[in-house]
Amino acid sequence: MLGIDAESGRAIEIELDGGQIASVRETRAVPGLPLLAPGFLDIQVNGYLEADYSLPDLGAEQVRAIVDSLGPSGTTQHLPTVITSPRERILRNLGVIADAVDRYPDVAAAVPGIHVEGPFISPENGPRGAHDPAFVRPPDLEEVRQWQEAAGGRLRLLTLAPELDGALELIRALPALGVVPAIGHTAASPGVIRKAVAAGARLSTHLGNGSHVLLPRLRNYLWEQLAEDALCATIIADGYHLPDAVLRVFVRSKGLERLILISDVALYAGCPPGRYRRDDVEVEVFSDGHLGLPDSEILAGAAFTLDRGLAHLANLAGLSLAEVLPLCTRNPARLLGLPELFATLRPGAPANLVLFDHRPGEPRLHVRRTIREGVAVYPED
Repeated sequence: MLGIDAESGRAIEIELDGGQIASVRETRAVPGLPLLAPGFLDIQVNGYLEADYSLPDLGAEQVRAIVDSLGPSGTTQHLPTVITSPRERILRNLGVIADAVDRYPDVAAAVPGIHVEGPFISPENGPRGAHDPAFVRPPDLEEVRQWQEAAGGRLRLLTLAPELDGALELIRALPALGVVPAIGHTAASPGVIRKAVAAGARLSTHLGNGSHVLLPRLRNYLWEQLAEDALCATIIADGYHLPDAVLRVFVRSKGLERLILISDVALYAGCPPGRYRRDDVEVEVFSDGHLGLPDSEILAGAAFTLDRGLAHLANLAGLSLAEVLPLCTRNPARLLGLPELFATLRPGAPANLVLFDHRPGEPRLHVRRTIREGVAVYPED
């Protein structure tokens, strides 16, 4: 296949051998070639198109549906994210995801691990976000061990609040279980943030979101995480979760090498405009696509995939697409400890590719084709 390497600007021809890149050679550019990049890796996907990894009736076919629905965005891999839920449901749903990975090769190719966000988070309004307070609970190492067993060893990321009793001890124990400790949905003091980093925390989950409406102006958990070089940070660049000025400050403070772009998409993301109800909660998909509570400005989850986030971040921060692409390719792969060739266009790398068009200033990428481990998943062959 032919394309313009989105990072180097060179015209290249890639040959595939099964699920791997066999060769890459420079060739002559011709008009109309698409841009070519490694497929996107989204480490926080809650759900999409009325399927969600935290629903009580999650089944293997729903897992497969979410995997398939992300193809048009250029997302080839993602971490299914299970949020704060009853103990039995988290165990059950981790098992469902693991079963889908075992049963379906396309799901196995798309899911390099699982993320649990909560339930060990702050019970306070603001930091708790939209997580159900009835299921927030103290850190429990034995419960995490049960999760890892149910997930078949696939649990790779855990988001928790470090100020809770037992949280620092859990952070220290997670790497031995193969899990990256992340700080999120927290009301911690700056001192506790520093202790969490010393204990081994490596990531701030959706920095700036899941926080109090008002904070001390100088000494607070956002400044502390932003200034901490040992922490990478995930960000939602959809134009709604973080003001443009805040995103620019995050980029300049953290540096591109420590930022990871996520979608955080959830249940009703991608649905047509209208009002939707699940149990006792009504959510509106507005005409511009974002999710919120009806007749209010309150968000009800993230709605946009990485094809929009990449373009939006590049536009508002005055960056090239080449500069922001690693935020959803190499940076998350490095955090998860994936093989060195993962998310590269080099011989021997997995054949995860996205071909797309983009003009600076456009609100999203135009994805032409998405290939996962050598198989076209959008549009399907």
